[in-house]
Amino acid sequence: MISTVAEVYARDGIVQVPGVLSRVEVEQIKAAYMEQVAVDHSLAIDDGVPAEDPLAQYPRFVHPHRRTEVEAGRLAMEWMLDNRILDVVETLIGPALGAQSMFYFKPPGARGQAMHQDNTFLRAHPETCLAAWIAIDDVDAENGGLAVVPGSHEVELVCPEEADLTESFTNAEVPIPEGLSKVQTRMKAGDVLFFHGSVVHGSRPNTSADRFRRSLIFHYISEESTEIAAFYNPLVRPDRRTTVIPEAIGGGPCGDYANAEP
Repeated sequence: MISTVAEVYARDGIVQVPGVLSRVEVEQIKAAYMEQVAVDHSLAIDDGVPAEDPLAQYPRFVHPHRRTEVEAGRLAMEWMLDNRILDVVETLIGPALGAQSMFYFKPPGARGQAMHQDNTFLRAHPETCLAAWIAIDDVDAENGGLAVVPGSHEVELVCPEEADLTESFTNAEVPIPEGLSKVQTRMKAGDVLFFHGSVVHGSRPNTSADRFRRSLIFHYISEESTEIAAFYNPLVRPDRRTTVIPEAIGGGPCGDYANAEP
């Protein structure tokens, strides 16, 4: 199993592992985040969406693992370091540090996120970051599931162009590298998609009538990393101790775009 995961990841930069979380565990996460977003948006990042946008009511949460005094934050920390996920992470990139947690609600009618590469933001060096994208709902094209570009992990970071803001809540889009193709994912709640920080990925709007596309997402970097964008310090060790590594200086190859958060 683990060798197959590593082989697929080496080939595509992406590997989907089914059924990592049980239905009960998924429902626990879903309930905690729905309760938290109904109480307040203190875990949210301001994406500047207008009040009438569905994402204003359901903004994305960033770094909830830093707020373990609330249930949503406690669960983020627990799952970031859970062995079922961390074992796969360490098979793919070796000893690892947790760099980020995120939760996307993506309610019906919400815009998607234009195609992008995560390490443009994290700027982990000399290696790249790795995402673990956990489906909290069943995911497909209709409710805005991820589209990914297998093989794009072999491509250098690509600087973005302007995105269609009727389709994406972010304003920059990475073009699909020449010779490669976009593939739509389909996932069951509890599946985890692991992908390399250079993999081009994004999503279209949630066009369903009544289906959320909730996801809990973690980013990891190699323990051997020598720098990262300041936004991601402090990092989390598997034993929950925190650590800080030097800040990546400058905007990276794509300038100020890299100073935003994915």
